[in-house]
Amino acid sequence: MLVVVANDLPPAVRGRMKLWFVEPRANVFVSGVKDSVAKTVVDYLYQHCPPESGVVIFRSLPKPPGYEVRTVGPTRKALTEISGLQLVIETLKNQ
Repeated sequence: MLVVVANDLPPAVRGRMKLWFVEPRANVFVSGVKDSVAKTVVDYLYQHCPPESGVVIFRSLPKPPGYEVRTVGPTRKALTEISGLQLVIETLKNQ
């Protein structure tokens, strides 16, 4: 499975993504493509998305921990790695 979340994709990239993925929300793409196709899509995103796109890519892997997180450019939420697990940092706002 491949999930792509972006702040803002170029129109040509977004149109191409709609060919392979379901877009449940704007700039959120989900697909169950095979690993070889997922690698091709990730390579395409790295080649065609400028850093200001803020892309986060979640890809399932057949080995532990079962997923990989990659980014293109700065994102709204920071990533960290703890004991080999890649995690997205959520900040709590004061209520």
